[in-house]
Amino acid sequence: MKIKPRVLLLSVSSGAGHLRAAQALEKAFATRGDCVVEHIDAMKYASKLFQNLYHKTYISLAKRAPDVLGLLYDRTDQPWNNPRPRLAMDRLNVQPMIRMLQRAQPDLCVATHFLPGEILAWLIDKKKLRARNAIVVTDYDVHALWLCRTVDRYYLALPESAEYMAAIGVPREKLRVTGIPVDPLFAKAVDRNSARKHLGLDPTAPIVLAAAGGEGVGPIERLVGGLLELRRPWQIVAIAGKSEKMRKRLEALSRQAGALPGGSSRLCPVGFTTEMDQYMAAADLLVGKAGGLTTSEALARALPMVLIEPIPGQEERNADHLLEAGAAIRCNNLPVAAWKVATLLDDPARLKHMQEAARRIARLNAAAEIAENALALVN
Repeated sequence: MKIKPRVLLLSVSSGAGHLRAAQALEKAFATRGDCVVEHIDAMKYASKLFQNLYHKTYISLAKRAPDVLGLLYDRTDQPWNNPRPRLAMDRLNVQPMIRMLQRAQPDLCVATHFLPGEILAWLIDKKKLRARNAIVVTDYDVHALWLCRTVDRYYLALPESAEYMAAIGVPREKLRVTGIPVDPLFAKAVDRNSARKHLGLDPTAPIVLAAAGGEGVGPIERLVGGLLELRRPWQIVAIAGKSEKMRKRLEALSRQAGALPGGSSRLCPVGFTTEMDQYMAAADLLVGKAGGLTTSEALARALPMVLIEPIPGQEERNADHLLEAGAAIRCNNLPVAAWKVATLLDDPARLKHMQEAARRIARLNAAAEIAENALALVN
């Protein structure tokens, strides 16, 4: 009897997108039945100081000093430029992860974050790990931090990303354009009316889905306030993510907002949810941040996007690609965001064009495609 290969998925919980990508892959690998798959948060195998620094620094900069985050992004985006000092620091802080990997000796490792990706590449290069390894890039562009020499496969969002990596010296046979992996639920068609009924939303009103991201980062309260001031016959669904404070403030705002003519609430606040596939199926428009996972999920649901003040760095680059494809518009000034949303919803032809553009570039089966291709490395 053939022994099933052991697959280890490594994500990092700093930023919800890396985690969600790995969860999507976990489902895809598990559904196949021809491997044993395990998903770990690599950050749990790092020192407490490193965990706090990694997570809190990013969230703090994203909320309070996004320009600094963008500057760091640009300054560190130097392909193959002396990665050894960073690798040495990361190795020092993730010794428990290194020991765990050496004990486990999986057959295939798939990283959805550059930190475990570079540690895996180093272990394999030093002959301390025998696994084949792959990196799944969870943004549309490829930052230099994702680059490692000892990698068997890179899974990328766009053909442009593959051309870029080939141009900087990554062998083409290591590159696959699959899209960013989203939960397999997004590959299943969902009737809009059924989704609205399931979620208790208005059956006929246009629905604006305002998303702050999994960590609750973004100016969602001001955005929702501006949308409500227009007194349009919309229903606004506001996703607060993990921020309980934001959810409670949105609930207070909902009580003040009143109801639509049909009796439904104008504003429906939602905390952290595992039903984004349903909310996106129910909505007419997504308004929020330009994270790789959220926007890939929206594409899978052919949901047009209004991207609000993308964070300099990866979000700005994600936004550029979505604008170029025609699936999104961008709002750099929060005070006019509600006006831009209203203008778009008042133009059904443009909205339909954006839906079609989103449908064209969506990669619904990215997770399954990655699982099949990566397992071929060990079979």
